[in-house]
Amino acid sequence: MQQVSALRQAEIDQQMAAEDLRQARAVLLPRVRDAFTLTYNSRSPGTSDPSFIAQNAVHEYQNLIGVTGDLHYGLIAAIRRSRALLEVARAGTEVARRALVRGVNEAYYGAALATAKRGAAEQSLAAAQEFERVTDLNYRAGEVPEVDAIRARLQTAARRDDLAQARQAEAIANASLSTLLGTGIATTPAIEPLPQAINVQDVESLTVANVPQRPEFRQLEAQVRAAEADIGVSRGELLPRITYSVDTGFDSSSLTPDILSQHRGILATANVDIPIFDWGATFSRIRQAELRARGARLQRELVIRDLYLQYATARQEAITAAERVDNARRAVTDAERNVAISISRYRSGEATIVEVTDALNTLATQRL
Repeated sequence: MQQVSALRQAEIDQQMAAEDLRQARAVLLPRVRDAFTLTYNSRSPGTSDPSFIAQNAVHEYQNLIGVTGDLHYGLIAAIRRSRALLEVARAGTEVARRALVRGVNEAYYGAALATAKRGAAEQSLAAAQEFERVTDLNYRAGEVPEVDAIRARLQTAARRDDLAQARQAEAIANASLSTLLGTGIATTPAIEPLPQAINVQDVESLTVANVPQRPEFRQLEAQVRAAEADIGVSRGELLPRITYSVDTGFDSSSLTPDILSQHRGILATANVDIPIFDWGATFSRIRQAELRARGARLQRELVIRDLYLQYATARQEAITAAERVDNARRAVTDAERNVAISISRYRSGEATIVEVTDALNTLATQRL
């Protein structure tokens, strides 16, 4: 469930990053507005003039519809930053998707291994039960001492415990796989038997050249670009900022048609804000952004090294696993032959029951 949750969260993060980019682009575009203002200003005592000189008349009616917006370098840098963060989120979604696929594969083969171990435990229990049956018959016939029958029963009890643990592990592994597949814990997934051999050439085909194709590389590069764009956002605070508006409407002392028509028109304004001094706050933010960019580049190098280390580790583990599979297959064959010989020697009186129980224990260990 952890992989599923990570993928769903990554998809949400990607959607949020897309909305951030949409908002950053919208800030650069003019915003449409419509404002209606009604102002009453009391008359100055003894005159018909308004009391407040900032007002145009005793009654003022204003309705303006138009566009307004801002222009400065920081907005463009913010768009670049949002675009890079969206790429980070997209790569993160791909990373989470691969983690989910890897988690399902691990759960599947974990369940397959648990099933194989349960089957091996059943075979070991069957062999121990058969040996216990034969030993008990020999004991009743007076051919072997009671201690041999007890050892045989203890061997069966140990194998029965192994089977119980194997069944428990299989049930847990199947439940984990079913949860990831979304079929419910009550459903037992169909699992094919594990392959008896691993083709080493399949492992050899995965070369170090495939490592840069991982989505983590795109994510790291996008994180660096976002950090560098953040420097531009901070530097934009040092540059002039233009605020503009273009409106059409009326600003009149009366709503009568003849007077209203005289005060209707177009109003355009522009304001240039030039920063001069802010006690070094802007330069401090620029320095912070540069440090974050440097940290992002350093983090990129560290993660890239770790990705190559993961490749080398996984490749060697796969090669070693292939060798261990071949070795285990031969060891199981030898252990089965060893059990047959030990039982034959025991029945002919050439070996003690300890040799048989040791052989059975060895076979059970090799099978598991």
